[in-house]
Amino acid sequence: MSDRPADGRPLVVIAGRPNVGKSTLVNRIVGRRVAIVEENPGVTRDRLFLDAEWAGREFVIADTGGILEGGDALDEKVTRQATRAVADADLVVFVADAAVGVTGEDEAAANIMRRLARRILLVANKVDSSRREADAWELAGLGLGEPVMVSALHGRGVGDLLDTVVSLLPPVESVAAPSDGDLVASEGAGDSIVSVAIVGRPNVGKSTLFNKIVGDERSVVHDVAGTTRDAIDTIVETEDGPLRLVDTAGMRRKSRIGEGSEYYSFVRSIAAIDRSDIALLVIDAIDGVTHQDQRLAERVDAAGSPIIIVLNKSDLVTGAARDDVANEVAERLSFLEYAPVIRISAKTGLGVHKLLPSVRAAIAAYHRRIPTAQLNAAIAAAQSRHPAKGARILYAVQGAVDPPTVTLFASRRLHPTYLRYVERSLRERFDLGPSPLVVRVRIRGSR
Repeated sequence: MSDRPADGRPLVVIAGRPNVGKSTLVNRIVGRRVAIVEENPGVTRDRLFLDAEWAGREFVIADTGGILEGGDALDEKVTRQATRAVADADLVVFVADAAVGVTGEDEAAANIMRRLARRILLVANKVDSSRREADAWELAGLGLGEPVMVSALHGRGVGDLLDTVVSLLPPVESVAAPSDGDLVASEGAGDSIVSVAIVGRPNVGKSTLFNKIVGDERSVVHDVAGTTRDAIDTIVETEDGPLRLVDTAGMRRKSRIGEGSEYYSFVRSIAAIDRSDIALLVIDAIDGVTHQDQRLAERVDAAGSPIIIVLNKSDLVTGAARDDVANEVAERLSFLEYAPVIRISAKTGLGVHKLLPSVRAAIAAYHRRIPTAQLNAAIAAAQSRHPAKGARILYAVQGAVDPPTVTLFASRRLHPTYLRYVERSLRERFDLGPSPLVVRVRIRGSR
């Protein structure tokens, strides 16, 4: 499956060996800190697609992990992700470190570029002053042409670089309508598209699930906790319209989050939750519901969006252990009693087909507006079955959606247990199960 944008915009890929400043350059070009930057090699692992514009020309820019031959299994996956983007690119911006000069890793990566790329622009990074320019010319020995000298950290020469990038892009093409199954991997897609955040603690199978839904190896999957560092967005065309999937970094307790890339991964995951319409909370069925799962579930619940609990690796849990996991979910995540629980295996695909229908049902419930007459009829029926002690609900109105918010006007204060009963009654009557429901009470005559 191609990485090329379905709307016809050109694709510019930032590539090179690890730790030459690729992500810093991407952040400088798009004008904000979206790619994680840290002075350690290998921080960027997935390929990250972002909207960019210069001199009126729009294009998509892809930040890739470092190309490194002969590394371990994770290095091989990262390199495969990067080279795939390079093969689809209209222009590859090959970044090298002028302060270090040509290394064997640079030469190996350059050989790959010459074999796969349509067009290559060599960039000498970390040219912080004119004194560094003489060192930058050594990079011409890579055989990729004359280097464009920049300092991504300080912004020196980046404007000239973008002028050159735009001049090398292919002519503007007419926008093509995406065909069924095409992916549009771009951060700036329309707000009308439903966003689904895949969240969970590290190493529970989020990226594997993401790839299974997308049908493509879009995020690096490896058995080392914390592989995904950025929140990765991919828009998938479904029979009900486009759906944005957001693969987030693993969430850990704040006390266990260090400095640098791990902190920014946490911040981006929180931001992804807050800007998504619904969250798939992935839990490892083998481990059960941990304390970290509880804390994360509370944070997702606080965002006020629908939640679907996904028990991954359920194919490996049978018999009494299966019942134990169900009891843990009911007990430790009791505040999410409205959330559906779906058992899946992201690795084999077992049960994954149930997720998108559940997402559709949750979003429909989230947007549900109940006619006032029907709402009050349901309240009257609930009171008829079980009257409140010493109080009565006089009438009710729905004041908002996303999530549905109902205000009850009562003669006196209602006990929390009775409010939970009313909420359950409304959920059952109006099929609001997958969505949060906010129930507020105003005492008659109070303000």
